[in-house]
Amino acid sequence: MLIDLHAHAPHPEYYDQHPHWGPAFESQPDGDIKLRVGEWILSLGAPERKVALREAHARGETLQVAEYMAKWADPKHRLAGMDAAGQNAQVISVPSHCYMYWAEAEFGVPFARTVNDSLAKYCSGAPDRLMFWAHAPLNVPVEAAKEIRRAVTELGAKGLVAGGSNFGGLEFDSPEMDPVWEALCDLDVPMFVHGYNQSMTWGKEANTDRYETTAILGMNYDETKCFWYMINGGVFDRFPNLKVYITHGGGFVPYQLGRMAQTNPNLDVSYNKKPFLEYLRNFYFDVELHEVPMRQAMVEVIGADRVLYGSNFGGSDAVRHDLTSDLKLSQEDMDRIRWKNACELLHLDPAKIGKVGDPAKAAGKVGA
Repeated sequence: MLIDLHAHAPHPEYYDQHPHWGPAFESQPDGDIKLRVGEWILSLGAPERKVALREAHARGETLQVAEYMAKWADPKHRLAGMDAAGQNAQVISVPSHCYMYWAEAEFGVPFARTVNDSLAKYCSGAPDRLMFWAHAPLNVPVEAAKEIRRAVTELGAKGLVAGGSNFGGLEFDSPEMDPVWEALCDLDVPMFVHGYNQSMTWGKEANTDRYETTAILGMNYDETKCFWYMINGGVFDRFPNLKVYITHGGGFVPYQLGRMAQTNPNLDVSYNKKPFLEYLRNFYFDVELHEVPMRQAMVEVIGADRVLYGSNFGGSDAVRHDLTSDLKLSQEDMDRIRWKNACELLHLDPAKIGKVGDPAKAAGKVGA
């Protein structure tokens, strides 16, 4: 069995919601399609889209936004890709470009409701294989807590997806965030942490971020910052049952863990009441790393009981093969990473998880 917890799901029902913020997919002069959020334009594409653009140019055509939207709206397209990848189930989330923490609350709060309603409807097309992480307006924590409770209790969301830093100026250690942590603990659901392009918060300077640095490097920094801030900020001392899953192999956490643990006691200001490494029990990390030795090392440092399967299915940096196939692990540890840890964390009954369809029928349909 294989359950992928890192899989984004663009959906037409939550695009084109605001005249300025969008988010909007728009045709470009070269025939490509790019995402615009406010002033910011995404300059990083998935390899499947790059191939599609070259093929369209060869035919003298351009890519069509409507065709992309139609695929995103139909869960059968995703299921075919999951079959080709050997995945039983996915827990999908809104792409990080659409978090809207930088937007005014008057838009961000109802936008979160629209996202969650759309994802719930999408997953209802295959409830034994598709689940979702709730989106919430974390720049307005009290409203975010309300939306998390609604999404989990009424729509069936499995937890919260969150950026790695900067929720309209708030951070993970901000006291204002406590209603969010309280809601997650009351509901006994985890938080999935996935960084976002901080350049989207730069206003008219949004497109001065050369080489998508705040995405490709910055997301890992922000995810590591989440880990550092939550522990130093004493969040787990106030909410000891809070569970946090950090993607992209945990940012930089597993590779600088010893340095953080050694320097934490030397800080002039920190609020954790227990030794730094004791808080690892509150965290999970996934295997979305691009080198086998790095994946192997991460599992050995963190422990297989705290590692999940996440691939960024269909994304630009997605690893498009089985991320566990080359790991040197016992069968028990392999099963933990592939599905057992996910079932325990999300309270899933493995007997009710759907089966993988015929990969031959799904050939050529992998991708977002």
